[in-house]
Amino acid sequence: MSTGDLISIHPSELKFPCNGKSSSLVELKKQSSCSMQLTNKTDQYVAFKVKTTNPRKYCVRPNTGIVLPGATCSVTVTMQAQKEAPPDMQCKDKFLLQSVVAPTGATTKDITTEMFNKGDGKVVEEFKLRVVYIPANPPSPVPEGSEEGSSPRASVLENGNQNASLFYTGRVSAEEHKEESSEAWSMVTKLTEEKASALQQNQKLRQELEQVRKEISKRRAGGLSLMYVVLVGLISLLLGYIVKRT
Repeated sequence: MSTGDLISIHPSELKFPCNGKSSSLVELKKQSSCSMQLTNKTDQYVAFKVKTTNPRKYCVRPNTGIVLPGATCSVTVTMQAQKEAPPDMQCKDKFLLQSVVAPTGATTKDITTEMFNKGDGKVVEEFKLRVVYIPANPPSPVPEGSEEGSSPRASVLENGNQNASLFYTGRVSAEEHKEESSEAWSMVTKLTEEKASALQQNQKLRQELEQVRKEISKRRAGGLSLMYVVLVGLISLLLGYIVKRT
C-alpha cells in the first residue's frame, strides 16, 4: 500500500496475469484487468488523475475523478490483448497518480489540467506505480516416474486437454461479452430514439395547443365586436322609434 497526506493507494503495484513463451497464448489473446482502491484520508474533497507511459496499451476508468472525504474510489486498469509474450516476464510500463485538494462540492466536470500544475505553494501528491506480470498458470512439477498406475504420457495428455479447455472457455467468454455489449448498445440506441420521438411529439402538441388558444382568442374578440354592433343597432332603432312617436 502507498500512502500520503491526501490519499492512500492499494495495491501499490499493478499486477496482470500473463503466460511465458513456453505456455499457451490464452492470456495474451484477451484483455486483462486489475483494480486499485483510492481512499481519501482527509475531510476535504480530493481530485485525482492517472497517467501512463503507454496510453495505447492500457485503458484507465476513470482516469480522473473526485474522492469525497473519508470515501474510497475504485479505478480499473485494463491491458489490451498482446500479440506476443513479454521477454523474461518484465515490463517497463509505469503509471503516475496525481492528487490535489479540490473545492468543496466539486465534481468530475470541474477537474481541469491546471489543477495538477505545481506552483504557488500548491500541494500536488504524486505516486508512481509499476506494472508486474504474474504467471497465469504456474507450471506443475514434472513426475519422475509413474505413480499409482499413471504415466508421464497420460499427464501430458491431461495437461493438453486442460489447455484446450482454457482456450475454449476464454473464447466463449469473449464472444458472450461481445454479444452483451452489442445488446446493451442496441438498447441504448433504441431508448435514445424513443426519447427523441417523445420530445418531438411533446413539441408538436405544444404548438397545436398554442394555435388552439389563438383561435379561441380570435373568436372571442370577433363575438364581442358583433354583439357590440347589434347592441348599437338596437339602441338606434329604439331611439328612432321614440323620436317618431314624440
